[in-house]
Amino acid sequence: MSIAKKLVGQTAAYGLSSIVGRALNYLLVPLYTGIFAREEYAVVTKLYAIVAFLNIVYTYGMETAFFRYANKPGADKKELYQKVQTLVLTTSLTLTGVLLLFNSSIAASLGYPKHNEYIIWLAITIAVDAIVAIPFARLRLENQAARFAIIRLTNIFLVIGGNLFFLLFCRHVYEGKYLPELRPLVEAIYNPDLGVGYIFVVNMVANLLFIPMLWREFADFKFKLALAEMKPMLVYAFPILVMGLAGATNEMLSRIMLEDWLPEGFYPGTTNEQALGVFGANYKLAIMMSLMIQAFRYSAEPFFFSQAQEKNSPATFAVVMRWFVIVCAFAYLGISANLDIFQYFLGQKEYRTGMEIVPVLLLAYLFNGVYYNLTVWFKLTDKTHYGTYITIFGAIVTVVANFLLIPVLGYMGSAVAAFLCYFLMAVVCYVIGQKYFPVPYPIKAIFGYLLLASGLIWLAYAWGIENFWIRQVYHLGLCLVFLAVVWVVEKPALRGINR
Repeated sequence: MSIAKKLVGQTAAYGLSSIVGRALNYLLVPLYTGIFAREEYAVVTKLYAIVAFLNIVYTYGMETAFFRYANKPGADKKELYQKVQTLVLTTSLTLTGVLLLFNSSIAASLGYPKHNEYIIWLAITIAVDAIVAIPFARLRLENQAARFAIIRLTNIFLVIGGNLFFLLFCRHVYEGKYLPELRPLVEAIYNPDLGVGYIFVVNMVANLLFIPMLWREFADFKFKLALAEMKPMLVYAFPILVMGLAGATNEMLSRIMLEDWLPEGFYPGTTNEQALGVFGANYKLAIMMSLMIQAFRYSAEPFFFSQAQEKNSPATFAVVMRWFVIVCAFAYLGISANLDIFQYFLGQKEYRTGMEIVPVLLLAYLFNGVYYNLTVWFKLTDKTHYGTYITIFGAIVTVVANFLLIPVLGYMGSAVAAFLCYFLMAVVCYVIGQKYFPVPYPIKAIFGYLLLASGLIWLAYAWGIENFWIRQVYHLGLCLVFLAVVWVVEKPALRGINR
């Protein structure tokens, strides 16, 4: 019991910082979309999508490799830390040096010739992210969950505070909306022309502060470059790098390629850059489903492994899947049926023109969660290479579907591509998994609940109810219908459990 409690506590600590961070970043969306024009927010959407790829390249699977080799019998953890950190530090500084050297050319190639400073700030940010990855891994290895969470949460609040300080406080003081006596001081530190650049600057400064916060891990670091000795770890890490890049393709490709693959003038009166800004902002609304799945993942993996040797584990996994789908289907319905409320998170009205993609993205994330449930078979049978194959397959689907659908459906094509990617990954994982580790998943119930939720979403918009409050009561009633059906269908099973 004490081991279980410790595991749950550490899972909560490690998961809290990540989930809270994403949730708070979601709450920054109204700030960004309320201040910046669509074409400005498009810059943030595109560059951070590229950063997602570069973060994977910079660490190239060495974080996972460090865990694996540090837990081998007889491993000298301290010596291993020195060697891995030296390698990551060397490659990170080299890659960032290249980005800094060619910052002007890179900025011009991305369409921002007057803003090469964005490349400089992001290059430094990515380098620090990679350089602190192994020290953070060391904290986890040494079971320092509380310190890990405190440092991560401190970074998150620095980012939030920095954004609020520059984009709200300084901007309003500079514009004379309040505290005019502070304007001379604000003018010394605030440049209104920097615009979305403050998002990058704040993130860079917050990341740089990781280094003093991890001073213990850096204080005993000694530079030890041992390439020959690191070869087995690099071989181990390479498939992780490939899988990471494929996963990033599934998640980020549309945000990089939408502007280029969208026919000019597809949306009348809207440039391709503005369309990307709309897509990026509406994509954030689907993050609520992503947060639910991430929270589930932190607790599910330890649970799956703990149940692996149990005789009834397949039946248990089937029950977990059933209730996972029920909860996520309710979230899918609740958000989709109430978009006229969630639309206010998007700030300016121009961003709300793309809200039709939100239900599709929510369903895509839901199937991403279903896929994660299904991956239990190759994790428990040590056939994890199938995870690499399926993720690469998903990346291919993403590329092809975006290429074919964006010119026809616009950013709805990207949303459909995301759905197809995760749905087909789930199907392939299920079909192969049933051969190696059969689990009696309730397929009919799963699709029944998803069809029910989708049908209720259709009913929510089938009639145009003018009165706002009557419309909300109606939408709430549809959500209650879903819960009532769940209660009727699942009540016998729940009674069986209680007995």
